[in-house]
Amino acid sequence: MTTKNDLSLKELLVLNSEARSMEKSLALCYMMLLGGHLGIHRFYLKRYKSAVTQLLLFLLAMSSYITSLIFTELDENNALFIVFIILFIITALALTIWVIIDLFIVPKYIRQWNAQVESDLINQIVQMRQ
Repeated sequence: MTTKNDLSLKELLVLNSEARSMEKSLALCYMMLLGGHLGIHRFYLKRYKSAVTQLLLFLLAMSSYITSLIFTELDENNALFIVFIILFIITALALTIWVIIDLFIVPKYIRQWNAQVESDLINQIVQMRQ
């Protein structure tokens, strides 16, 4: 396996130039995490299944909250209000915990992404030699 140390100066310049345009930014990902309840940071990291899951959890939480507000006005015994407010609390709490965990996991995902990009580029450079 070829490493960065095996590349010539010209190849290193090409590697750095190409890698810079393909790498993911930790700072940008953290800025996206501010809207983490929407899963934007996971879309950025190309983790589509979990991004869609976060987005659906957010939509479920918001729809249950809005529905609970509607049933507050319509339901005399507030039974449906309680059901929807509990659904809101469960989904919102799950999403909040997930986003907090993401605060600590995102750097690992960024490192893995950038390492894979560098490895792929090194392999392409080595193939171009031959």
